[in-house]
Amino acid sequence: MDSPPPLPPLNSLPPVNWDVLDGLVLDFARSDRLVVPPPASPATPADAAGPSPPSSPSSSTTTATSAAPSSPSSSSSSYRSRLLILRARRALETGDVDAALALLRAHAPAALADHRLLFHLHKQRFVELVRRGTEADRDAALDCLRTALAPCALDAYPEAYEEFKHIILVLIYDKDDQLSPVVNEWSIKRRFELAGLLSSILRAHLRAYDPILSMTLRYLISIHKVYCTRQGIKSPISDLTERLLFEDRDPPVVPQECSLEAPPFDEVDVQALAHAVELTRQGAVDSLKFAKGDLYQAFQNELCRMKLDLTLLDKLVHEYCIYRGIVEGSSHILHGTADLKCSQNNDFNNETQLECEMANNQNGDCSTSDITRDDSWSRRLRRVRSSTSGQRRRKRWRGRVDDLDYACEALLDANKHDSLSHALNMDEDTVVEQQDLTRKGMASKVVEEISCIDPDFFQQNPILLFQLKQVEFLKLVAAGDQIAALKVASTHLGPLAASNQALLKPLKETLVTLIMPNEDVLNAVSLPVLASSLQVAMSRRLGIEEPQLMKIVRAAIHTHTEWFKLQMCKDRFEQFLKIDSLKEVDPPVGSCSMSKALTDECGNGSSQITTCSSGKVPDEGGSPQVSSEVACDENAILKVMEFLALPRADAIQLLMQYNGDAEAVIQQIFQ
Repeated sequence: MDSPPPLPPLNSLPPVNWDVLDGLVLDFARSDRLVVPPPASPATPADAAGPSPPSSPSSSTTTATSAAPSSPSSSSSSYRSRLLILRARRALETGDVDAALALLRAHAPAALADHRLLFHLHKQRFVELVRRGTEADRDAALDCLRTALAPCALDAYPEAYEEFKHIILVLIYDKDDQLSPVVNEWSIKRRFELAGLLSSILRAHLRAYDPILSMTLRYLISIHKVYCTRQGIKSPISDLTERLLFEDRDPPVVPQECSLEAPPFDEVDVQALAHAVELTRQGAVDSLKFAKGDLYQAFQNELCRMKLDLTLLDKLVHEYCIYRGIVEGSSHILHGTADLKCSQNNDFNNETQLECEMANNQNGDCSTSDITRDDSWSRRLRRVRSSTSGQRRRKRWRGRVDDLDYACEALLDANKHDSLSHALNMDEDTVVEQQDLTRKGMASKVVEEISCIDPDFFQQNPILLFQLKQVEFLKLVAAGDQIAALKVASTHLGPLAASNQALLKPLKETLVTLIMPNEDVLNAVSLPVLASSLQVAMSRRLGIEEPQLMKIVRAAIHTHTEWFKLQMCKDRFEQFLKIDSLKEVDPPVGSCSMSKALTDECGNGSSQITTCSSGKVPDEGGSPQVSSEVACDENAILKVMEFLALPRADAIQLLMQYNGDAEAVIQQIFQ
């Protein structure tokens, strides 16, 4: 068997739609109050004449179908609820069960209707009272036994009364006795397990899910790890992913006992959930029961059980925001990633300039390169980037502030909440605005600026020059000035295409716009992709590597595509998590023949026939060919997955060996 091919170098992986990632990052920063808007300033005449800021890239992506509801949106209520959950979690982790119970009674009383949870809370409260050791606390512990724990044990769940009798043993065994039968009940670890369980239950009750960026990263990284492990490939981003996504998870939520049997769930949903978040089949069924059959709610519940290092994620997001010009540069140390020393100065007609020195991390893994060029290069780069995107006021990085008092007080005082959320309200400009080169006539100016900075830049990047001149050409055609447009074509586009045959077809397509209606001309170009390409190319020219978050997303998106090629189906959750939008890179006119399509065309997971041919996926853009191949019925695949607890790819491989006969596969395995 041939060894699996290694992952390509990061800089050669297929492109990602950074405009969509900008939208996810901004949603994350807003949801967790990591940024504050810049100070309001009087509108200049240019501002007054200009259009309103475009909608966030994330909101302009494909609308979800009825089968896959639109992705969750963050809100002030979700932010307050997540802070409330955090406060309750920390109370339990420190052993203050009374505080956690008080929070639940005041703000989430419905959660206490779960007798299983209530019994666990009273058990832990009893242990903590005994642990304190004072006479008053021991009396309180006995009172807890009589008035709370014993009554709750009668109807919590079948095993509860036995657990109740067992927990009483903590009264006679010392907490330091490692041989006692209640050593596990004394363990501090129990606090954290209960805190995790409470967090999962409250999250579902309050619909207080994490921002979509953090859920998408959990999902992509988990798939990346599984893919690399199963294929025997060394991950180029393992240093980051191992630190960002922890191996342990919060405990699973056990659904409440019900006199009515839960309706049978579609096996397609059960298997999709089980393999998406690495659950057993029974675990997936329990998760669906808890979510009342809602696949996407169960999926969110399970994703949020995965633990992220929020401190590291905040640093990755901050580094990304500085690189993309979302926030103002400020002194900030990115431990474990890169050291960013940024200062601001007003120069070049009072435009805000960003000077960054990025020093390598001691380990040297995935760290941002050191800028050894003259400071003026950094200032000029910032000036060019401002020219391509239009000058806009950047936000200020606030950082994570655990405003736990606000979380609870705001729930009781709506007026206070309104005043505070108004102060934290974000302006509506997007992370990377649709770079309106055409409206402001910036294409020629960008070429001038870049040529002034680096006269050899366009000799090294002729395609970028072609695309910029394309924008200039299309702007002139849209304005009805065909003569000036043809001059641009003959002076720049023609010579570039003559020296690069790959540009000849795009040149012809560009000239065809001369006969198109003026209002349709500009629809043929993708300005955000061009602006991002310019930024990356100029940054590399100056020795500035892309941020760590870009590296994670680039590698994880690639392995996601490869993983579902092995599964021979589409990902049920990629639209929900905006992964399909991250893959949708609409290249500017002229780069169509040079860009590889990223859309996974291997078929829909709910289709009834999957084509199996020596583990290969049909070519992108093509339909499955059935001649001389084994056609695997979807029901057969699901049956093998269910009975043998196998991943989809393994089930398909076994079916291929037995001509698609699921019964033969199962019989052979159990012989």
